Amino acid sequence: MTTTIQCARGAAKHIAVLGGGYAGMAAAVELADAGLRVTVFEAGPVLGGRARRVTIDDREIDNGQHLLIGAYSELLGLMRRVGVDPDAAFLRTPLDLAVVPGFRLRAPRLPAPLHLAAALIGAQGLSWPERWALIRAMRAAEGARWRLGTDLPVSDWLNTQRQPERLVEAFWRPLTVAALNTPLETASTQVLFNVLRDSLGGSRSASDLLFPKLDFSALFPDAAAAYVAARGGQVRLGTSARQIERDGDGWRVNGEAFDGVICALPPHRAGMVLAGVDAALVARLAAWDYQPIVTVYLQYPASVTLPQPMLGIAAGISQWIFDRGRTHDQPGLIAVVLSARGAHSSWTQAQLVAEVVPELDAHFGWGEPGWRRVIAEKRATFAATPDLWRPTNATGEPTLWLAGDYTAGDYPATLEGAIRSGRTASRGIIAAFTKAETTT
Repeated sequence: MTTTIQCARGAAKHIAVLGGGYAGMAAAVELADAGLRVTVFEAGPVLGGRARRVTIDDREIDNGQHLLIGAYSELLGLMRRVGVDPDAAFLRTPLDLAVVPGFRLRAPRLPAPLHLAAALIGAQGLSWPERWALIRAMRAAEGARWRLGTDLPVSDWLNTQRQPERLVEAFWRPLTVAALNTPLETASTQVLFNVLRDSLGGSRSASDLLFPKLDFSALFPDAAAAYVAARGGQVRLGTSARQIERDGDGWRVNGEAFDGVICALPPHRAGMVLAGVDAALVARLAAWDYQPIVTVYLQYPASVTLPQPMLGIAAGISQWIFDRGRTHDQPGLIAVVLSARGAHSSWTQAQLVAEVVPELDAHFGWGEPGWRRVIAEKRATFAATPDLWRPTNATGEPTLWLAGDYTAGDYPATLEGAIRSGRTASRGIIAAFTKAETTT
């Protein structure tokens, strides 16, 4: 069934946005603000794409967990524009990374760079030689202005920095897989540097951790849809964009005429609609490697809680654990995240639960949960490998643009990257129309 959110006011140019994830809705907001008429095609029943609300057994959960940081300025700004108050939407804490057993890196409320220096010096669970090794590596990255002459896997860079194995397993591995969703052995050091530059290497507030208190559809896309509708656009849920084709100076999407198109589908789906438009692009995207993310939801008694919203586990099956009671008012609901490909990737859902539950019981003494559910995104992100080619937002067609967290940019596949890409695509297509009008 197709659901349409719309308002009757028209505009001179009609733009189709394919995909109602964060990139697509960011593009739609920018286009609507420019006075263009917007129609968003979203195949799913809710907005958000790979960061969306899921309702299972009368529980509203998310298809995965996303940790945001204070440096995500464009997402936070766009949330405010569409009427979502970040102060109310997030539980905001200073940087506090705890990984059991025993590791903790916590930044005090000091101005930068003192907050980072204090966090590194005061890191718990490390010997003084390990602390110095961590400080030395961070100073080396900062001294190079967070740039590498030649990109290389994170594990190789850590070897050049003589990082102790215990430090790697307690800090570098959990951090890398959380930030890039790519194993340490194949992850891009330059992309990790980009994340560290804007978080640990930025202002004190830039390194803050932002835990969503709303589901990921309500956090931005739902409000963006209402914002677009109030400005004459519409969002069609349950409507797939099956085909696009040239139609004179414009385009046809599923046979409907548009003046321009922003393709905000994930890269593995974009090929289905772009095959007849840019075969070379489709072929290059088809060769990409993708990484999964698995979330294991476990409902325990309401008394079960973590000492903070998120904890990591070193050298286990579980990687990061989120307490939904602290953030979403869902007492006792624990979300366990297993990022990137690993031994668990070949397990059944029953096997995953059978491994995760005893592990949590061993660390926290929680026993057996009363409800469990596994959500797997098999192509959650692209693999952020060294020197990965990523397409620009522009295509060979001035009124066809790409948007998504996979397009060229500093960040790995993140919500901030998606927002930035969506805004870049919308500005590009607006500029193309402006140029065409001034030359006629």
